[in-house]
Amino acid sequence: MKRKATVLLGSALAAFLLLAGVFTINQLAAFSELLSRVHPYAGYGFLVISSAIIIFSLLLVILFFRKPKHPRLPLNETAKDFPFYVNYLCMTLPAHPLHNEPLRKEKDLRWLRANLKLLEVDSLNTIKQIATKNFFVGAFAQNTSYGTTTSLKNILKAVWNTYTIHHRNHNAMEFAALVRSVYACLPLSDFKKDDIPAHIKPIIQSSFSNTLSSLLPGGNLLTPFFMNLFLAGATNTYLTCLSGIIAIRHCQVVSEEDRREIVQQSMFEASFMLKEIVRECNPVLSVTISNAVKKAGIESLDTVQAPSVGSNIAQDIVSHLATSLKSIIRENIAVEKGE
Repeated sequence: MKRKATVLLGSALAAFLLLAGVFTINQLAAFSELLSRVHPYAGYGFLVISSAIIIFSLLLVILFFRKPKHPRLPLNETAKDFPFYVNYLCMTLPAHPLHNEPLRKEKDLRWLRANLKLLEVDSLNTIKQIATKNFFVGAFAQNTSYGTTTSLKNILKAVWNTYTIHHRNHNAMEFAALVRSVYACLPLSDFKKDDIPAHIKPIIQSSFSNTLSSLLPGGNLLTPFFMNLFLAGATNTYLTCLSGIIAIRHCQVVSEEDRREIVQQSMFEASFMLKEIVRECNPVLSVTISNAVKKAGIESLDTVQAPSVGSNIAQDIVSHLATSLKSIIRENIAVEKGE
């Protein structure tokens, strides 16, 4: 079935390109003949210029989508082709400005590892910033098209920033290959039930890392609502951290042995980054929603009408309670702002 679909799509693409070429040539010839009536050489000049523009455009398209050639990844550091691969990485990686020897001509494995470490620090800082944004996107815009689109955009942004930090020259097909590699390593890309607990564990741990009872306003009634926000934000953050760190490991791989450990090492590092981000974001999220709940409570209490002449005892009691509650909420908000 897959082979038939490939043949069908290939035939359809070839037919489309043939028809497009015939139509273009026909239109150019017709316009060239029209120009020849004005001047004998105008038609030939138009054909030459048009052909040059088309060929130049095709060359640009080919260069844009052509994937650069990579040397074969060595099996380990003792392989014969390992020094050649190290030399290739030294030429393609940008030298970090904080490197002790950024302009060194003869670069070796020691220079490469020091440079990779500095590039990794820059990439991790960028990923953490983007993952922090995705925490609030996941918390407040979960299960919405806007939230899904924004989260995906931020994850691709994290992978793109990692790619640009580790490559001096950028290529569309090379970046697309990196995105495919990162996606293949993410949970649920190739569903395996045995791998799910390992991915869920850091999300749950990070969500319960803080004493939520001291952070959550409103007591036990609002706890499920807040936990839903925390878990959604933590899940979004974990996927962003994991995607970015996997991209770093792919960009910094120097042997086949390193490639085999990408997923496990990335999961370990992503769980630590997730805990740091949640530790910073949970109080912000809690205070924000706490103030929103209190403000909503004041606005709802404002709808209670003041007692009027001739009102019954029940209306007087409700009005008195509403006034008292508004005063208490305003005092609590004023105290929190003063703190």
